[in-house]
Amino acid sequence: MTGDTLNRAMALLAFVILTGFVAILIAYVPRWDLAIMSIIMLVLAGWDFWHMAMGNKSDHH
Repeated sequence: MTGDTLNRAMALLAFVILTGFVAILIAYVPRWDLAIMSIIMLVLAGWDFWHMAMGNKSDHH
């Protein structure tokens, strides 16, 4: 595997582990406010992963 592919695979693994942790947290602590914040956090982390995995590393502001 090349360096770029390895970085993407490790980032995907980290995102999957984060999603699993948050899912367990929401399952064992059933509070609606915690669930909303966790979903927002996962959306932002997923967007960042997708943004970096597609090679868009510079901000275009």
